[in-house]
Amino acid sequence: MTQGWLPPAEYYATLPKQIASAGLIFRGATGRVLLVEPTYGAESWEIPGGGLEEGESPWAGVRREIKEELGFDLLPGRLLVVDWVPPQPDGRPALTNNLFDGGILSEDQIASVRLADGELKRSKFATRAEAAKMLRPHMARRVAVCLDVVDTGRTAYLENGFEPLAPDEVS
Repeated sequence: MTQGWLPPAEYYATLPKQIASAGLIFRGATGRVLLVEPTYGAESWEIPGGGLEEGESPWAGVRREIKEELGFDLLPGRLLVVDWVPPQPDGRPALTNNLFDGGILSEDQIASVRLADGELKRSKFATRAEAAKMLRPHMARRVAVCLDVVDTGRTAYLENGFEPLAPDEVS
């Protein structure tokens, strides 16, 4: 016996659920990356950005998040990395994280940063080595790849912070 056709709403309800987020990689003139320390969750640093709202595109979501978190409006640059994170044992569904180039911030832009009340404790420009120690391991891998591809024009695909194929294996 074959299953009959389902109306779109019923069919879409049978599909797996996934969440998405977007972030921006901001750099200072010396190449350090901007990290923020949220007030929520584990004691860990993050990059600016956050979860997407229902129906929101990654580009629009990261722009909204930067306005909310840092207090300024900036057009995101090109997509640097897409990182798919598998479902987690705590019940979190799979996550697709989209990271865009925020560019090199000028001294005036850095001075205009206003951390969101109640959401962020502080911000810091960190070297690659400092960021590796401050970020959770999967985030540190993700940021390192962003810094590797930012000047190459390449966009990287990751799974939980790892490239499933080495760049020379991609045809």
